[in-house]
Amino acid sequence: MKKIAMLVALIAILATIAACAPAPTATPIPPTAVPKPTVAPTTAPASSSSAASSVASSASSASSAAQKVELRMMWYNDGNEGEVMRAILDKFQAANPNITVKMDTVAYANLNTILQPQVEAGSPPDLARVTNLAQFQGYFLDLRPYLSNASAWEANWSPAFLGALRKPDDTTGLYGFPTQFTVSGPFINRTLFEQAGVPVPSDTSDKVTWQQWIDAATKVATATKTPNAVAIDRSGHRLWGPSLGMCAHYVNGLNDTKFTVDSPGFRAAANMLIGWHKNKITPLDVWAGSGGTYAAGNTYFTNGQLVLYFSGNWQVSQFDQVIGNKFKWDAVPNPYGDCGSTGMPGGAALVTFKTTKYPKEVGKLVDYLTSDDVLAEFSAKSLFLPGSLSLSKKGITYPSQNKAMNVFLKEVGKLTPESYYLQFNPLGQTLNPEMRDRLAQVITGELSLDDAIKKIQQKMDDTAAAIKK
Repeated sequence: MKKIAMLVALIAILATIAACAPAPTATPIPPTAVPKPTVAPTTAPASSSSAASSVASSASSASSAAQKVELRMMWYNDGNEGEVMRAILDKFQAANPNITVKMDTVAYANLNTILQPQVEAGSPPDLARVTNLAQFQGYFLDLRPYLSNASAWEANWSPAFLGALRKPDDTTGLYGFPTQFTVSGPFINRTLFEQAGVPVPSDTSDKVTWQQWIDAATKVATATKTPNAVAIDRSGHRLWGPSLGMCAHYVNGLNDTKFTVDSPGFRAAANMLIGWHKNKITPLDVWAGSGGTYAAGNTYFTNGQLVLYFSGNWQVSQFDQVIGNKFKWDAVPNPYGDCGSTGMPGGAALVTFKTTKYPKEVGKLVDYLTSDDVLAEFSAKSLFLPGSLSLSKKGITYPSQNKAMNVFLKEVGKLTPESYYLQFNPLGQTLNPEMRDRLAQVITGELSLDDAIKKIQQKMDDTAAAIKK
């Protein structure tokens, strides 16, 4: 009996001790808020109790599943690309039911007046489609931590394009991608070549020089009594590509403020243009009759009054509709000079902003939109060129004008670094109209080429000095 009494007393003492002990610490549930880009995701601490871990894991999954994320994308339209993008976003949402993407569509003319105040106030959308890539440098979200394979993603875009979104001291940030590229290049009236019995130079050679093209186009114009052999849009931007192929060199980088205008390559391109006018093989009013504005030569081409027309892929849709079956036309590769061949890039980019509350979801969306299949679908249905280097090599099947579009698509992979520097360096916006207007004065006899070069250089130097102040 004594042993039993002692045992009962011992059990009571142990029960009292257990009742006084602190309760086990519950495993915390990971927060549902997505971490900031510079903070590593929080993980729940390990628990010695498998049951507790299971409960915490279930709770975390339930919390994550319940979270609804809405991303906002500011957008503008040139054509049908908004409808195409909306359909693609609907597919993304179906595969990711917790994420919705709202498109805020604005007129292009109002884009900057709406977006700029939002950015400055710290309340921009999560993503936006823009054309001035340098305007919002410093406000972008670095996608690198949120992409599934950042290194492979980075390698699929031109380094110069990626650099155009970075501040001068930034060499690694990944902030967005081109929704579409434009590339300058030539078109030919193939029917006129056939009527003249003159072979199309690019049918038998991958590297046709400017002189070979001009000689062939002049023969065609003479044989068919066509008023104009060649024309190029009244634009400094349009002349940059040919001049780079002829060894012109203007600037060393995206942020360089020192521009050099006078070079043998620039003079060669300028003299080529001036010579077309002296020889009366180009329509005079494109460069000499347009005042201080941009002018295109597209109406001469669509009316069958021009053999070789240098413009860019943005003309393809118009030519498809306006020319119809009146004559056969083609896009051809950019001509070569002593330093190779390049067109000029242009277009728009979809960028991401670091104020977003949902960087992980933004990264997931960008991964989706830039996958080859999805980007190819967007480009084909909107008749755009993607900036993707992989698609430049693979090609895309376009529902109309497939041959012409793929000629331009191949040109994306040939674009030189300096072509990007000219396009995206802020001072390029000064060089473009200044070169255009001064060369027009040379063509009309108001200036010599030497004087035009001096005036262009002075304008560039003055603008650079004003920026430095």
